[in-house]
Amino acid sequence: MSMSAWKRAGVSVAAVAVIAGVAGCQDGDGKAAGASSGKHQAGQTRDEMTKVIQAAYRKTADANSAKVKMTMDMQMPAAPADSGTMEMTGIQSWNPAGMDITMTGSALTAAGPEAPKESRMIMLDQIMYVDMGAKRAAEMDGKRWMKLDLKAAAEASGDPAAQKQMTGGLENMNQDPAQQLALLLESPNLKHVGSEKINGGDTEHYKGTLTFEQMLKANKQSEVMTPKERDALVANMKKLGMKGYDTEVWVNQDGYPARMIVDMKMAQGTMKMRADYTDYGAKTSVQAPPAKDTFDLFEMLKGLKGGAPQG
Repeated sequence: MSMSAWKRAGVSVAAVAVIAGVAGCQDGDGKAAGASSGKHQAGQTRDEMTKVIQAAYRKTADANSAKVKMTMDMQMPAAPADSGTMEMTGIQSWNPAGMDITMTGSALTAAGPEAPKESRMIMLDQIMYVDMGAKRAAEMDGKRWMKLDLKAAAEASGDPAAQKQMTGGLENMNQDPAQQLALLLESPNLKHVGSEKINGGDTEHYKGTLTFEQMLKANKQSEVMTPKERDALVANMKKLGMKGYDTEVWVNQDGYPARMIVDMKMAQGTMKMRADYTDYGAKTSVQAPPAKDTFDLFEMLKGLKGGAPQG
């Protein structure tokens, strides 16, 4: 396969990487929340808010699936090429984890006129599959689906730090709305904002903030890190100017999160993602593409490194 084709493939790979990095942080938007004790502006106490979110956590965890529509907006004045928007629609399941989404938006097409206007991504069994399109399939003997096994790539690297980072990213990507609700409960300044209409339905709006250190502590994947690695990661995040995450969730009358938003501010710019969830518990079937239509990116990269390009 030509280098230009690899570059075009990189567009979709980059989009997938963005999702993997953000999906584990579907947390918040807005200004810092208020005090953590006593009555809040909308009248609920901390105990009352905790009961609502804990109940939503249990219902969501049992649902195992939902339809999802995400909108991500990245504004990076220091790196304009990394700015743009992306919309992702599809289904997400958990226990077991899976995802089948279609991506569109300027963040996907920014690489140039040959970049795809739309791309489908499937995640199953810790493997991501990206639809490269019919045009690119012609360069790959008709195989349009790129397979990317990050866990296998991490294990083959022989670098324990890389393994932790890549497999941890996959686990973050697998996080479902229930895990995000549990994370919100860690906020020391959780607040009930009030009642609002979301997508035509009545909801209760909750808001909180977490520092990066608190987020790291609440994230189970960070438990595999050594104290030295954790300190280095926190230091790097501070260099980037990331102070924390502003968190919001809207719980509907059925007790499920109807919307979640994350707003992250860094020295380079901002990243904001909104996720709307519907049809909790609906039967979903996330399936891997047929093997005959799939090429393994990791295996091809190994071939190129060994001086034996394929395709």
